Amino acid sequence: QVQLVESGGGLVQAGGSLRLSCAASGRTFRQYAMGWFRQAPGKEREFVAAISWSGGSTNFADSVKGRFTISRDNAKNTVYLQMNSLKPEDTAVYYCAREPRDRVGVTNERGYDSWGQGTQVTVSS
Repeated sequence: QVQLVESGGGLVQAGGSLRLSCAASGRTFRQYAMGWFRQAPGKEREFVAAISWSGGSTNFADSVKGRFTISRDNAKNTVYLQMNSLKPEDTAVYYCAREPRDRVGVTNERGYDSWGQGTQVTVSS
């Protein structure tokens, strides 16, 4: 089992930036992809981005392409989501999750088997 803990959320003005981190602990020796999802009030959780174990492959939702980047440091068991040019519609709770078969193309949350508790991101207009 792996435990995931997100951090880095907060309140930011539109146009600003935030970097989220997700630290993994536990049985992390297997290769896996990592993803970020978000859930806004009254909406379903949606895919944001994913990165392969090697970091060589990434996938982004259309709504964040060109504004968000995803990276990882396997030595630190940590994945990052750099969010630039933030918009009020990016306001949500952001979750990191593990995709156990190293598939960045998986955008359905059912493909992810471990989840963090989430971190709130609020973008003011």
